[in-house]
Amino acid sequence: MLNHTSSPHDPVGWHGTTILCVRRDGQVAMAGDGQVTLGQTVIKGNARKVRRIGPKGEILAGFAGATADAFTLLERLEAKLERYPDQLERACVELAKDWRTDRYLRRLEAMMAVADVHRSFTLTGNGDVLEPEDGIIAIGSGGNYALSAARALIEIEGLSAEDVARRSMKIAGDICVYTNHSVRVETLGDEAK
Repeated sequence: MLNHTSSPHDPVGWHGTTILCVRRDGQVAMAGDGQVTLGQTVIKGNARKVRRIGPKGEILAGFAGATADAFTLLERLEAKLERYPDQLERACVELAKDWRTDRYLRRLEAMMAVADVHRSFTLTGNGDVLEPEDGIIAIGSGGNYALSAARALIEIEGLSAEDVARRSMKIAGDICVYTNHSVRVETLGDEAK
């Protein structure tokens, strides 16, 4: 959710979500908490903000921001993926172009993290399609806490991408008042790691 003083392109004002994507040893894990807030009130604690999309569920998508806006963007991304199958980057770039130039889409107040087994991207309403150099993406109000924790935990041998994501989300939930411990994690790649 956005507070009333924030702009759709100002992630500092976004409350109610933490999304984290971690890539390690052939596995990608995306985690999202379940808290939804309206102002200073928790409205729901078990929202599902991470989903599998694509014809075979081969892409993970997580969103922060206004829920209806995020679902609109997810639908648009799925349409782009149908048009450009097996081309996640191109689908993301095409969505970002539309998001920045379309009068209706420009008003959407959300941010997205998407990943397949090969690449991860952050998409914003500014037209950004950002690929992290370290394989870690974090968005939402608790994103910086989760990002910091994931960067520290990724150095520990023996932890899978899912382990790092779960532990980082716990840390974010312990610190950020807009993040809870009702975490959903989806993984792609070598599930055994």
